[in-house]
Amino acid sequence: MSTLVDFQIRELCRSSGLVEPFDPKMINPASIDVTLGPFIKVENDNGFFTTFDISREVFWMPPKAFVLAATAEWVRTPVTLESTFLLKSSRGREGYDHALATYIDPGFHGRITLELSNLRRFKELPLSAGMRIGQLRFSRLDETPNRPYFMTGRYHRDAGVQESKG
Repeated sequence: MSTLVDFQIRELCRSSGLVEPFDPKMINPASIDVTLGPFIKVENDNGFFTTFDISREVFWMPPKAFVLAATAEWVRTPVTLESTFLLKSSRGREGYDHALATYIDPGFHGRITLELSNLRRFKELPLSAGMRIGQLRFSRLDETPNRPYFMTGRYHRDAGVQESKG
């Protein structure tokens, strides 16, 4: 297994729509940055989720809050690659956290749902559409799976924030 580097990611974005929309300025040495899409789901007092449009107004995430968000970018992971979402280190230093559901299977197409929280004890943290939140790393598989994600996955082709399908 080998991790893709900048020029390989750039070529796949241009030739096969690996990440769309594609902005070459989002490429890092071995990853590509992704941003927040326009909607989030915030856990409310009774444990359910309320949807907010963060393209209209910044949402200030309270300390210890739990929020579901999605990338603005559509990701098309070929069956020959796997991917991992990593929170931007700057966001981590500001107090943002992302749950451990970071793996993107070979053959997944869709927007990545993110599980975000605020680790700060006293400070609210802003969430706004277009905010650079994380990066995707891609690794080439040694073999092609017999049953890629588009055959087995429950979240294939999700176009926005998706709660658990159990």
